[in-house]
Amino acid sequence: MQAVTTIGLDIAKSVFQVHGVDAHGTVVVRRQLKRRYVLAFFKKLSPCLVGIEACATSHHWSRELQALNSCADHEIPRVRLVT
Repeated sequence: MQAVTTIGLDIAKSVFQVHGVDAHGTVVVRRQLKRRYVLAFFKKLSPCLVGIEACATSHHWSRELQALNSCADHEIPRVRLVT
């Protein structure tokens, strides 16, 4: 699988939509994830930029995803909230 550089994450009550592209903008991953599998999915990926819609639970998911690469202080911020 090609390296994912940017992911769009549409968060919902129980099923999340993930759309990932590589550096050239080619779609690498497009899938649905149940809430309980979201962190496991992101643990398998190398750090990348994640855009999340700004809503009630986006800050929670932002903190969860940033914690996955908290040991690398020099990395670019992993999550960006999108309005």
